[in-house]
Amino acid sequence: MNLESFRSLLTPVGQQILQAAAALQPREQDFLTHFTTLSRAYPSELARAALEIAILRLVAAAKFPFADRLYFTREALEQATAWPVATYRAARFAPFDLVADLGCSAGADTLALAGLTTALGIDLDPVRLNMARANLAALGLQSQAAFLQADLQAGLPLAHLRGGAVGLFFDPARRAGYRRAFSVHAYQPPLAVLKDWQTRFPAIGVKISPGVNLGELAGYEAELEFISLHGELKEATLWFGPLKSAARRATLLPGAHSLAAESAPAGAARLPVRAPQAYIYEPDAAILRAGLVQTLGARLEAAQLDPDIAYLTANERRPTPFARVWAVEDWFPFNLKGLRAYLRQRGVGRVTVKKRGSPLQPEALIRELRLSGEAECVLFLTHLSGAPVVIVAQSTP
Repeated sequence: MNLESFRSLLTPVGQQILQAAAALQPREQDFLTHFTTLSRAYPSELARAALEIAILRLVAAAKFPFADRLYFTREALEQATAWPVATYRAARFAPFDLVADLGCSAGADTLALAGLTTALGIDLDPVRLNMARANLAALGLQSQAAFLQADLQAGLPLAHLRGGAVGLFFDPARRAGYRRAFSVHAYQPPLAVLKDWQTRFPAIGVKISPGVNLGELAGYEAELEFISLHGELKEATLWFGPLKSAARRATLLPGAHSLAAESAPAGAARLPVRAPQAYIYEPDAAILRAGLVQTLGARLEAAQLDPDIAYLTANERRPTPFARVWAVEDWFPFNLKGLRAYLRQRGVGRVTVKKRGSPLQPEALIRELRLSGEAECVLFLTHLSGAPVVIVAQSTP
């Protein structure tokens, strides 16, 4: 979509076409059929643009509760921060008088920031910048934000501002076309630009890939926070200067349950290693990525099954938002024939297989077990001090 087509969508005629496109409840696989229908009544370029937005709004409903009012390009939506994450993260900037959203794209984070303080959205792409402006207006937040077209690789366009009450939120481009950039050195601009920015603006938050190579972050004095939403790891953020509150943090949404460590994971005390006890815990993905298994285990007074395996075990069940927990029924060294006989004897016909440290594929194992019966259970394929074991467990209320 070009800028002219997008601006045409904002006119009364464009809005009429957009409503007609939305009424079709369009899906990507039916694009040609819907486009043919719309282009019979409306100019083809406007029909195409309206259809693209209508399709993306339906997709965006998984990220935004008000997606039916927003505008995106496909790539901008794919990289947009989900609303629960954006609003959680924006809260750290609430004390600041102004927050510059660097690389604001279609404005998902700008929206969250503008709900708390004054925001300045900066991006190079004129289409995305105009979409961000329209998105703020759609939610009645246009007075809370301004926008600036600029190339961040040419320098930070904030010469008229100084630090203190100004915070920066930096969302570098992590794709070139449809190819992902896996290294922070390949971000556009690369992460190293922060060292120049920090001399004037110490309060900086940076959105990075949750799969970031942690070794590349050595030398950056920042808090590293991993965020999961409904159990799925979504994002990572670096917090610098006065925004930093710990060394590592794992946050689970919804609920904003947060677990932090004041030092790097390498400094955490090692947990004891024990055979499976009454309960087995599986830490959330954010806990794993943040390297806080030891921290969580200490809080739960739990042990590990193996120093290199992230499952925790304890005789007492302690409710926690940071891990799922199952009641252990039995465990023994892994042997396919023995496991098959064990399950058949108990009439188990349905199993859920979870694994850490096992080379076995759950689907293949289930086929090999050839189960029948009405009972069900959860099987954990893992290691106990390096030896393969299977743990038979049941879900807990």
